[in-house]
Amino acid sequence: MAKPIIEPISAATLPQFAAFLSANMGNRRRSEDWIAGLQTDWHGDRPNHGFLLREEQTIVGGIGAFYAQRRIRGQTEKFCNITSWCVLDSHRKWSMPLAMAVIKQPGYHFTDFSPTQVVGGVLRFLKFKPLDEAVAVIANALAVPLGGKIVATPAGIARGLTGDARQIWQDHAQFGWLRHVLVGQPGHWCHVIYKRDRFKGLPSARIVYRSDADLLASYLPRLAWHFLGAGMVTTQIERRFLRDLPRFSRLRTGFNPKLYLSATLRDEDIDYLYSESVALDL
Repeated sequence: MAKPIIEPISAATLPQFAAFLSANMGNRRRSEDWIAGLQTDWHGDRPNHGFLLREEQTIVGGIGAFYAQRRIRGQTEKFCNITSWCVLDSHRKWSMPLAMAVIKQPGYHFTDFSPTQVVGGVLRFLKFKPLDEAVAVIANALAVPLGGKIVATPAGIARGLTGDARQIWQDHAQFGWLRHVLVGQPGHWCHVIYKRDRFKGLPSARIVYRSDADLLASYLPRLAWHFLGAGMVTTQIERRFLRDLPRFSRLRTGFNPKLYLSATLRDEDIDYLYSESVALDL
């Protein structure tokens, strides 16, 4: 057996890698879906689409990657979000060198938001840190909205947001599975991005981003009431996005923790924008 080659995934080899993922990832995502997701460009220099493992002309493994530049506490930070780490059983011994090819890229903070238990173990060995995996499930009908306004139309959101906040909305408005809403007061909006999900068989809102923890804490009952009016019985939000656990909620645990690798960033600096969580509808 020839020694496999590890190489960056280019625009030319992305269709081959997408076909490999479609055939081996165990889900129904088509090659076209993988291509469309991994081609997402967020105004930054993208060195590759990840790295693949090739034996002669056959792809036997790979890791996809999303790249973005973010403003964190006034500083520009570069992120690499890894996704869809898949290696054939016959070549598992090359999984670690494949991962090292990704994280040896200098100047990036690295994240993985959908690791399996096995992948999570490998990444922890590579010094990745876990995020709090607990999720609060809020009973929307028990929320008592004491104040606050809701803006849910694209035109209203465009008027309500400015600067970097408006850019975030524009960068994520393209994904049809994401929903956007502003909650708060004019000039003091919390931008919330969520997905329509299900919990115990009933419609639920799963929050993937909130722009301001304090504003969300103040207006969470109003937001929950809005979701109820839209037919969603519960709201799911990770505990780390909350200041305090609402009284009208309960906590779920036992998930595979999401992970990140950074020498300077803290847990609260990590969210799911500009990542597989939004671009691949995960």
